[in-house]
Amino acid sequence: MKTYFVDSFTAEPFKGNPAGVCFPETGIGEATMLDIAKEIGFSETAFVQKTDGEGNYSICYYSPKKEILLCGHATLGAAKVIFQNTELSQIHFTTVHGVELTTGRAGQGISMSFPIYGTTPHPPVPAAMLLALGLKSVVATSFNAETNILLLEIADPSVLAALRPDFTALLKSYEGIDGVLVTAPGNGDGLDFHYRYFWPWAGTNEDPVTGVVQTFLAKYWSEKLGKKQLRVFQSSERTGLMTVEVGEDKVVIIGQAVIVLEGDLLI
Repeated sequence: MKTYFVDSFTAEPFKGNPAGVCFPETGIGEATMLDIAKEIGFSETAFVQKTDGEGNYSICYYSPKKEILLCGHATLGAAKVIFQNTELSQIHFTTVHGVELTTGRAGQGISMSFPIYGTTPHPPVPAAMLLALGLKSVVATSFNAETNILLLEIADPSVLAALRPDFTALLKSYEGIDGVLVTAPGNGDGLDFHYRYFWPWAGTNEDPVTGVVQTFLAKYWSEKLGKKQLRVFQSSERTGLMTVEVGEDKVVIIGQAVIVLEGDLLI
């Protein structure tokens, strides 16, 4: 099975978010895909197969713990591999759950059109969650139902970058979610907002750079800042950078990616 490791949302190897991208020649079962995702060990591994029509592919995603409904950085990684190996200018992915994702070449980067979702206000989270994250207070708490993610806004991006969560305590502090996203506005650094995403409930402790959260986070900050195009930084240890463009029913995510490994997975 042709397999690639791709660092997404970065122009440099060993930064951004590493994704596994596998191209099975025939259908493989869910248990096998989960085993492969566990073996690779990245936050997500994408499984991609050609379908009818030029530039059409099916795609699904697995963390080391379970199937993931939608993933930005693994989609970007898959598109990077296909664009590098074909003359296509546009790729149309369809997830196994019917979500349509269009990607295209965008200068040195790749654009991805994702659905856009809203958030609803949420009651304050338990003190145990704040303690586990290392936060003393939050500006606002929201929830996105489509991704099952809590959103915590804080005031200072330097506090965000310095967070060192206790993941054992974090996992015990709240039930029934897939992850918690902490975000802060830019501070005159040329960036509109910063964020980090912690998801020990459904995947790894921290996702180094997360594209799929822009399905609701981009709209959240677009409405707060009164801007349709925003420059975004994920202040994880590996760091990541992207641009988002907010439309009526889509968010376009633009980022770069680097292929760092190509080989054959023997199963």
